[in-house]
Amino acid sequence: MKLPEIISSKTDMLLHALKIYWKSLFVLIYPLVLLPLFLTNNTTAFRCLYVVCLMAGFWVFEVLPLAITALLPMVFFPLMGIMDSEKTSLCYLKETNMMFVGGLIIAIAVEHCNLHTRVALHAIRVVGCSPRRLNIGLCTVTMFVSMWISNTAAAAMMIPIIEATLTALEEQGIGEMYESEELDGDIAHVSVEGESKMPTKTTMCYFISNAYAASIGGCGCIIGSGTNLTFKGLYETLFPDSPGVEFTKWMILNVPLMLIIMYAGIVWMQFWFMGLFRPSSVDAKKIRVGQQGEAVARKLINHQLEQMGPMSFHEKAVGLCFVLSITLWFFRKPQFVTGWAELITDHKVKDATAALIVVLIMFVCPSKPDFIHAFSKDESKRPKTASTALVSWKIIQQKMPWGLIFLLGGGFAMAEGSKVSGMSHMIAEHLRGFATLNKYYVMMISGGMAAVLTQFSSNVACANVILPVLAEMSVVAKIHPMYLMMPAALCCSFAYCLPVSTPPNAIAAGPCNMPSTEMVKVGLGMTVISMAVLFTVFPFYAPLIWDLDVFPVWANSSD
Repeated sequence: MKLPEIISSKTDMLLHALKIYWKSLFVLIYPLVLLPLFLTNNTTAFRCLYVVCLMAGFWVFEVLPLAITALLPMVFFPLMGIMDSEKTSLCYLKETNMMFVGGLIIAIAVEHCNLHTRVALHAIRVVGCSPRRLNIGLCTVTMFVSMWISNTAAAAMMIPIIEATLTALEEQGIGEMYESEELDGDIAHVSVEGESKMPTKTTMCYFISNAYAASIGGCGCIIGSGTNLTFKGLYETLFPDSPGVEFTKWMILNVPLMLIIMYAGIVWMQFWFMGLFRPSSVDAKKIRVGQQGEAVARKLINHQLEQMGPMSFHEKAVGLCFVLSITLWFFRKPQFVTGWAELITDHKVKDATAALIVVLIMFVCPSKPDFIHAFSKDESKRPKTASTALVSWKIIQQKMPWGLIFLLGGGFAMAEGSKVSGMSHMIAEHLRGFATLNKYYVMMISGGMAAVLTQFSSNVACANVILPVLAEMSVVAKIHPMYLMMPAALCCSFAYCLPVSTPPNAIAAGPCNMPSTEMVKVGLGMTVISMAVLFTVFPFYAPLIWDLDVFPVWANSSD
């Protein structure tokens, strides 16, 4: 073998090894590369900066599971003299984490009894079954469901409904799920057996709009997304004297934003995929299914509802508990009337308490009303065993994303360590020049950075990296912290461009074989729309809810 061939072979082997083991190499080399950060200036602030940069790198490239990276402060903070073990561990189970646990258990109970599917099918039937109306109905349902349960679960719930509807239409000769071509006068699918089929634009619209609706819906409610809870936790950790982020005020601000972004996005997606405003285009002609197509879709929805049967006691009880949780959250401290918590105690009661009240009820209330026959004269009616609760601990163990609790806690620990060590103040001082810009431009730039970074990394990890820096910058620039932090937190949810950007994108892209290039194109448009709406509405609407034009006294005291 000649020398060039040997070199080429060795190079190929090296590249192959790097492709397989790059994560392991990164874990070993990256911490060594960062060592000069504190070896040249061995202060607490620079040691904390080392840990923060280490976590940021591991989070962005996901070389370790996100939850394991989140545990690094428990190792490094005590050993490097940043914060002792007890104070660090307390960051991992703050009130925000408990609210997350309570909200998720309620959401898991809704999923477990299949109440969310029944609500979705009824809502779609009401909206209508023409292609455009069906798309609007599916997006609306996904968006509202995603406000209360995880974005991933909301997207996954709708995929079977979308697939069944499109398949039924295709079986009736109305529309196609995948592209086809003319071959000798016959119609044949482009792909052969074993290869991926190319979805039609209509198919892509249904699937990807479902994913985007899940991400957008998560912005509407404080428990709807991990990024929202990350913002709440970091804001209340870094500014402990602040009034905090209240459930009611969050919804008053973000539900209108959510609705504007969603329906502007639907217009964009229907323009791109369904020929909206282009009546003579091929895309517009393909979705003209007529009354026959609408009847087929409506028949399918009705059939699925019939299969579910009448609403069970389990569903009704969980539905009442869900309504109770919203009521408790909304009226805990509504401000226009005295909240229920203020009537009971002078101590501060937060949203986690409201969530866990409902959780306790769910574990006490039976899923079947057979207890009413316990003393029946008819022995056959008497229950043989006690009914299970509305939700069981076994179900919680299976469906609870425990890693996300550690991910939230790791962010809070990182923020607390940054504050205690003086690292955040040091970084903010170095960014003083940037902070002298008009606050509106600072908000746009920081939000834009978050929106770009979130396309390539975990939404929650992105928020954990960006928000503490913005908090300190707001103190240096004398800007209300919420003015910079909340838009950036919301931008972390605008992950539209790639299947890896967020789980709902992957869930939607997989079943319909959507090309990544198509997702990038439509996703860029969605990102621009979302940011345009946020940066237009937030500066004018948010100050009506919070006094964002005045730098608060409590922000100075937290410095």
